[in-house]
Amino acid sequence: MSTPYPFTAIVGQDDLRLGLLLNAVSPAVGGVLVRGEKGTAKSTAVRALAALMPEVSVVPGCRFSCAPDSPDPACPDGPHEAGSGVSRAARTVELPVGASEDRLVGALDIERALAEGVKAFEPGLLADAHRGILYVDEVNLLHDHLVDLLLDAAAMGASYVEREGVSVRHAARFLLVGTMNPEEGELRPQLLDRFGLTVEVAASRETDLRVEVVRRRLAYDDDPAAFAAKWADEEGALRARIVAARALLPQVRLGDGALRQIAATCAAFEVDGMRADIVMARTATALAAWAGRTDVLAEDVRQAALLALPHRRRRNPFDAPGLDEDKLDDTLEQNSSEDDDPDPDGPGGGGRPPEGDGPDTPPQGEGGADDAPAQSVPEQGGEKEQGQAGGSGEQQPVRAGEPFRTKMLSVPGLGEGAAGRRSRARTEHGRTTGARRPQGALTKLHLAATVQAAAPHQRARGRSGRGLVVRRDDLRQSVREGREGNLVLFVVDASGSMAARQRMTAVKGAVLSLLMDAYQRRDKVGLITFRGKDAEVVLPPTSSVDAAAARLEMLPTGGRTPVAAGLLKAHDVLRVERLRDPSRRPLLVVVTDGRATGGPEPVALASRAARLHEVEGTASVVVDCESGPVRLGLAVSLAGELGGTAVTLDELRAESIAGLVKDVQGYSRRAA
Repeated sequence: MSTPYPFTAIVGQDDLRLGLLLNAVSPAVGGVLVRGEKGTAKSTAVRALAALMPEVSVVPGCRFSCAPDSPDPACPDGPHEAGSGVSRAARTVELPVGASEDRLVGALDIERALAEGVKAFEPGLLADAHRGILYVDEVNLLHDHLVDLLLDAAAMGASYVEREGVSVRHAARFLLVGTMNPEEGELRPQLLDRFGLTVEVAASRETDLRVEVVRRRLAYDDDPAAFAAKWADEEGALRARIVAARALLPQVRLGDGALRQIAATCAAFEVDGMRADIVMARTATALAAWAGRTDVLAEDVRQAALLALPHRRRRNPFDAPGLDEDKLDDTLEQNSSEDDDPDPDGPGGGGRPPEGDGPDTPPQGEGGADDAPAQSVPEQGGEKEQGQAGGSGEQQPVRAGEPFRTKMLSVPGLGEGAAGRRSRARTEHGRTTGARRPQGALTKLHLAATVQAAAPHQRARGRSGRGLVVRRDDLRQSVREGREGNLVLFVVDASGSMAARQRMTAVKGAVLSLLMDAYQRRDKVGLITFRGKDAEVVLPPTSSVDAAAARLEMLPTGGRTPVAAGLLKAHDVLRVERLRDPSRRPLLVVVTDGRATGGPEPVALASRAARLHEVEGTASVVVDCESGPVRLGLAVSLAGELGGTAVTLDELRAESIAGLVKDVQGYSRRAA
């Protein structure tokens, strides 16, 4: 077994360490979500926490870690009699992003259950994590069906495995810790709310701190055991402090003044539901115990708000997480009472974790994120549009219009891509549409088809009783149909003609609305713009819809309209993506008025480029941005060349007369 990196040797990242330690003191806080750029010790800190967790006492031989003084009466390995147990280290169980449902919740042997009536159950990761830590790296990339199972277990404290009337239940209470890089996509709101705390991490920009990080990491890589031994005293002291804080926790008093501040803060920041209030109360109590106090102070409430509220106050996927600290201070001051201790230097100090650094270590920094650099604005070709208003030179970016709920645009046919909420697909979850022989392990039994396959052979198999004699060859797997996520590639016209009559505000609002729809349907998105003489991949295909929205906001306009260049660039991007992820079907969304200009025969070039997509069967929709009394219908013609759909900005709204749901291919026939 490899030697973990010592928790106390982590440089900086104060909020990260504090969030983890508070959960170690009080698991009822509800876990922590760590958001930040890659290479910021997120995974290292989580794995190092396991060595600090107090040991747990379990029933000997129980695969579900039942507590000996109060064993689970429904434990599959039970029933257990209350008595003495054995102590072992608390487990840290890692859930891989690509894990199967059986690996997470456990596997039930359906063949033995049908033929012998035996509940042969192999525990999964939820059972292993009971009374320990369940760690999900890149939790935002977790498949939806696994997220659903995590939500159920987190809400009920138990895991249920049910297959065709055969049911197994076991306790599953764990500390949920997730890490994610926001650039790779956001987390479902339901799961986001299940994390008690959230912390943002970033690499320090201070030279001395970065030097110390490298020095310690190199020393650890050269000799992990010797490096860990050097920090053994600090680790032991921190472990003892956790034990002491746990013992003090039941004695901590949460006064009415602190409760009023908690309630007022949650109301001021308009968080949904009451979970935020409860998590803040538990966090403030844990902070007081960590500081060695028995009373919750205003400083504990403030720190609890900074950890428990940022991820709960977001109103839409593109709102940046965080709190207005001035507003927080005003709210706390307005609701302060005489019960609050005005002395911030009371027993135990301010509640921060010990730095754990040696005497020769430079002082730790804040570890906060620097301001992100402003988006660079591409240079403008400077060509003047001929015969089009607003076509001269580059114009400053305009703000997007108010987003709205869009129609559901889907890819025709039946796919087999990653689970999502857009197009029809064969999936592990959904409605049953048929049966087939299992390929590998049986996961979803089709009972009727299995009985039908076994019935003709009962006499030959010597059946004598009431039970059905089932063989492996009789088993049938359910074929299910659900929804998949797609690759939605936006090709946006940013030329001078689009800037005329301030249409770009409405266009950006429409694209922003489609991006929000893509976020909700678990799609990957990409963004290509064309103007001047060429097209540019502003954002390669990614799961981060936030990034696409940010690039859209900074999009300048002006110059000619090279439609062909935009379509050819999209063709190149889709060709590469088909090699990377052949099961994810693309949906091409072209946002333009269709008025191709620049170069010889621009309209004919655009038509030939469109036919490349039509030949390859790429589902497409053209959002027609043409306006005014004179309409040329070029965007509609372009949709016909693509073999796809043409919709106006007004028709894109879900409440429009055209209907709520239109199949891309079927709707294109009207446009043609």
